[in-house]
Amino acid sequence: MAAIKELAKTGTAKVPAYSFSANQAIGDRTVTIGDSRLFVAEGIFAAELAQCCQELGLLANAFALHRSRATTFVRRLTRDLAEHRKPARVLIRRGIALYRADREVLARQVALGCVPANGRQIRRAVSSMPA
Repeated sequence: MAAIKELAKTGTAKVPAYSFSANQAIGDRTVTIGDSRLFVAEGIFAAELAQCCQELGLLANAFALHRSRATTFVRRLTRDLAEHRKPARVLIRRGIALYRADREVLARQVALGCVPANGRQIRRAVSSMPA
């Protein structure tokens, strides 16, 4: 949350650089948005910040990407295997568990204030926001 506040206030923030294979932060990097008033924060934990961002007046919108479980499974597994994030057997087991939990994850994100939408809907909504 501190990084989001700083990014919104100054246009620059230090954020952790995360290694999935090491399962931990491995340093940090600087994110800069310049003069833009909008930026996209994404990731599995982004929904946890939506309410706080809303309360602070920092939230333009919050989306939960909603697509078929099979598509999500295949894309996640393809990415993780290509990036050698963990041993293949771990990634497959994890992918199956996430496939099974997909509906609950989406429901939780919606409960936290996110609007379920597909990629096309999200791109349309973001492109219509003033820069």
